[in-house]
Amino acid sequence: MRTVLPLLLVVAIIPASAAAGRDIFVDNLAGNDTYTGELALAAAQAERTGPVRSINKALRLAQQGDRIVLAARGAPYRECIALVGKDHGGSSLRPFVIEGNGAILDGSAPVPAIAWEHFDGPVFRFRPPKVGHQQLFLNDRPAPQVTASTLADGPPELEPLQWCLQASYIYFCVEWGKLPEDYPLTFAEKQTGITLFHVRDVVIANLTVQGFQLDAINAHNSARNVVLRGVTCRGNGRAGVAVGGASLVELDACGLGDNGAAQLLVLPWSETHVRNSVLLDNTAPPVVRQGGDVFIDGQEMGGETMD
Repeated sequence: MRTVLPLLLVVAIIPASAAAGRDIFVDNLAGNDTYTGELALAAAQAERTGPVRSINKALRLAQQGDRIVLAARGAPYRECIALVGKDHGGSSLRPFVIEGNGAILDGSAPVPAIAWEHFDGPVFRFRPPKVGHQQLFLNDRPAPQVTASTLADGPPELEPLQWCLQASYIYFCVEWGKLPEDYPLTFAEKQTGITLFHVRDVVIANLTVQGFQLDAINAHNSARNVVLRGVTCRGNGRAGVAVGGASLVELDACGLGDNGAAQLLVLPWSETHVRNSVLLDNTAPPVVRQGGDVFIDGQEMGGETMD
């Protein structure tokens, strides 16, 4: 008894934040949302302890400090997710983790063939359900975009395979002898990939987020001590990552590119640290500041904020 009691006392004084969280496994091909997510592989059906099918189901099961582990089987996860409140946060010793393992979260959908209407010559158009920001993808890559004037009555001149967004329509120029349905065209159907709201101590790792109408990842308000590690955000209508509303976010070894208005959008009252990351200057500026502070590899980004 003399040897057991000290051990029990030691266990009793370990803070709850240091205890190990659960792993919740997700597999969008082999999983089932009636399972518990306790195991990465489905066991006997009667036990129902295998992976869940959707990230949203895992988030409904999750508690503070848990880790959601995605299987990367080549098929994108096609859902929007939101981390909100205490159950989707952690502590400095035990953060809440989404481990992507190289998986893809994708917000795009095929353009229905019947949605296209002929406009003029080789140019066709369709009206997507959401048009504040948009993207058009050809073979799962952003198609070349031409900026349209909001004052013009019609689209600008387009070369084959170019597109533009003008007056609530997506215009696309086909090659000679082809129709839009001859191409594997997709558009940004879902609004935001990952929304972070009133959470703290969160890590999102090794995940690609693409094809969303607004942002890949939006730290909307009071998302504190959020780390994006090895995350790729590409081909989204507005920004790869948007940080605002008293949020504190770190990008570590991330890649942002091919987004519509900004690779990184920084909004008022926020603080963003970018380390060992690539922010492309291709389809939009690497950083658009509309308030907040930005530090690139330890150096504060100066200059005026941009509208």
